[in-house]
Amino acid sequence: MRTTPHNSPAGRRRWRRTAAVVTATAALLLTGLTTAAHADTAPASTSRVTWTRSCALPRHKDEMACNALRVTGGRTAFQQQHGISPTAAEATSPSGYGPSDLQDAYGLTSAAATNGTGRTVAIVDAYDDPDAESDLAAYRSHYGLPACTTAGGCFKKVSQTGSTTALPTADSGWSGEISLDLDMASAICPNCHILLVEAKSASMANLGTAVNEAVGLGATYVSNSYGGGESSSDATYDSAYFNHPGVAITVSAGDAGYGAEYPAASKYVTAVGGTRLTTSSTTRGWTESVWRTSSTEGTGSGCSAYDAKPAWQTDTGCAKRMIADVSAVADPATGVSVYDTYGADGQGWATYGGTSASAPIIASVYALAGTPSGGSYPAKFPYANTAALNDVTSGTNGTCATSYFCTARTGYDGPTGWGTPNGVGAFTG
Repeated sequence: MRTTPHNSPAGRRRWRRTAAVVTATAALLLTGLTTAAHADTAPASTSRVTWTRSCALPRHKDEMACNALRVTGGRTAFQQQHGISPTAAEATSPSGYGPSDLQDAYGLTSAAATNGTGRTVAIVDAYDDPDAESDLAAYRSHYGLPACTTAGGCFKKVSQTGSTTALPTADSGWSGEISLDLDMASAICPNCHILLVEAKSASMANLGTAVNEAVGLGATYVSNSYGGGESSSDATYDSAYFNHPGVAITVSAGDAGYGAEYPAASKYVTAVGGTRLTTSSTTRGWTESVWRTSSTEGTGSGCSAYDAKPAWQTDTGCAKRMIADVSAVADPATGVSVYDTYGADGQGWATYGGTSASAPIIASVYALAGTPSGGSYPAKFPYANTAALNDVTSGTNGTCATSYFCTARTGYDGPTGWGTPNGVGAFTG
């Protein structure tokens, strides 16, 4: 059973959140409502958009939450830049960044056009998305990306045991997460194959089993867009699920602001933080800062309470594993376009954010960069070539005693790691 220390920032926040969820759930039961009113809608005071959590908050201590945030109102950065009104966009056309935007922002246009053939990016999520393949087809068709289908051998969906028929129960919230992950893998590495592995529940044990299945089926790049509180069991989970030399495993740093989450804290994974991405008049044409909306919403970061520090991390303020390693766009106000049709929330085009967007982006950059050498731990690759990253030097995701744990600076910092991709050079060993 997973526990979070009460005296840690993450622990205090998680227990407050759990209490709120219990209270809200009791109210729903009393009124007879069974809809996903747990969604925790939050305003973005500086971005003029509102959003809701795609998935339910954890109901049990060993359960993970997905880190997808779906925009529900306001005007995104993409709409502002292109003069699109919110009402005109709605669910009939994209209202967030698409493949060409993301490839341009991260210096990947050339690599995305030529690299990735024969490489498989795995997406690990909980529950089933019955519309995953058809929604993926709609996204790729709209943006002129090559088809990726089961019949053509590009797309495959399996359960955590590898079955293509005995799939988990469908879930509308996790379907939004799945669509986000599949679309980001497509946007960054359109020539890659995609393997979707669906765990039968959101427990760490089932999601971890799905990670092992993805690697067993040959995926060399595995994206995980979920997280929960740390616990003394994490070292055991590390060995059981995430110690896969020669495989690039990425994990979302979390969406609750400053505080460490697992499995982002695993020493075997690349922990991915989140940024706010906007166009600018700079030579790059884009600028980024730490994503933070409020005291309880923004990219995760922090010093692990349990996981040992990997040899390639050299920051001196944290004796154990420091989160994050690298980062990519995650602010819903500067979010990405996603196509999702399953369930009550699946109305077609939507804009999503959260570090659920940044984790599959980075997994797919690893895929563009090439196959990791056998026995290597790709999490250390960015540390060996920091010049091939965009250093994010402004913004904070909370209040902390050791400033770089929660505040961007020149060089390494917790919220954004060493920065965001500037081509593929930082992701090859």
